[in-house]
Amino acid sequence: MINSRLLPAPFLRAPFSRAPFLRAPFLRAMLATMLATTLLAGAAPVLAQSVTPDVSVREEADQTIREYRVNGKLYAIRVEPSNGSAYFLVDRSGNGNFERQQGDSVPVPDWVK
Repeated sequence: MINSRLLPAPFLRAPFSRAPFLRAPFLRAMLATMLATTLLAGAAPVLAQSVTPDVSVREEADQTIREYRVNGKLYAIRVEPSNGSAYFLVDRSGNGNFERQQGDSVPVPDWVK
């Protein structure tokens, strides 16, 4: 047991007594940060697993066609005409309807993973 008469007065106060604004918000922020760090550390291996699509290439008379598949499911087709700019045909929802999209790449949709 600690004898309070032997300790100087500042040691008898709570650590945040001089800064009451730090009590609840500071502790809540610290707990939230610790929780977020723990969750992200546990999810890191899942986030690090990237899906690599299988790409099949075929040449036609005036264009090159690249088909992108994951788990055997076709989700994108890149059409590279010999006299124009390349574009993608992308199935965003897995229903077989492909929409045209410009750009250099497309992300793998969630429905094929």
